[in-house]
Amino acid sequence: MAVLLATVPCQLTAAETKRETMDRRVRAAIAGFQGTVRLYAKNLATGETYGIGENEKVRTASTIKLPIMAAAFREVAAGRASWDETITLREEDKVTGSGVLREFSSGLKLPLRDVVRMMIVVSDNTATNMVIERITADAVNAEMDRYGLAATRSMRKVLGDGTALKEPSGFSAAGRLPENKRYGLGSTTPKEMVTLLEKLERGEVVSPAASKEMIAILKRQQFKEGIGRHLEDEWVASKSGALDALRSDVGLVYAPKGRVAMAITVDDMIRVDYSPDNAGNILISNIAKMLLEGLGAMD
Repeated sequence: MAVLLATVPCQLTAAETKRETMDRRVRAAIAGFQGTVRLYAKNLATGETYGIGENEKVRTASTIKLPIMAAAFREVAAGRASWDETITLREEDKVTGSGVLREFSSGLKLPLRDVVRMMIVVSDNTATNMVIERITADAVNAEMDRYGLAATRSMRKVLGDGTALKEPSGFSAAGRLPENKRYGLGSTTPKEMVTLLEKLERGEVVSPAASKEMIAILKRQQFKEGIGRHLEDEWVASKSGALDALRSDVGLVYAPKGRVAMAITVDDMIRVDYSPDNAGNILISNIAKMLLEGLGAMD
């Protein structure tokens, strides 16, 4: 017994040292970066958390597509929509940016199931607008209210990118508020996104079956330059977002020593760069690795 008791302080000291090392490394990486970084992570097995500005509202960019997907699953579960119902691609739905549906002919009919999958897997902006048109941005916000996520708001449809922007449309009640205009497509906090991810992993978003299917879709998401950059594909279920000055990524990481939910947003970057090696992507990747090591999920 004396031997066992003697080992406890060493174990606690080692855990504290690991966390302190993580904190020092993360803060050093942020201090040397031209931009604003907000993040939160939670080891879902141990409950240990770590955050920097985790309760501050951030622009979502395409990470709002995760809440939109959750709302679509709710509408189907409630009988207000069906996965097999067809949605017609209209010219007014098409927007530039990520995705491929804008290249298809207007009048194409697609099952709601396929449109939602394209919204996540290839982050299709046109698909996103089709889903919002079908279920409304207000329905997305009502779904987030179910989980107490009051800062996570879908504001409107996607405008596109570059100079080929559509007129703003599809506003939610939150999106019509002048103070929310600066968030663009949506707002959230890192902590709220991690809460949503944790609920997904627990099977608490819509239903256990729906949560499981949403995680499977997130695992097939093809943009993994951030959290998933240096991780095995099967480890990561994530959704990323990009704007001229922003990169963000939210995801569940199934690391060898535990499951970690994390959300990292990098904003106010000076240089516009849409290559995979965008400085924000690289920073997110590096921080993700630090978080996994510091929270005890990976050596």
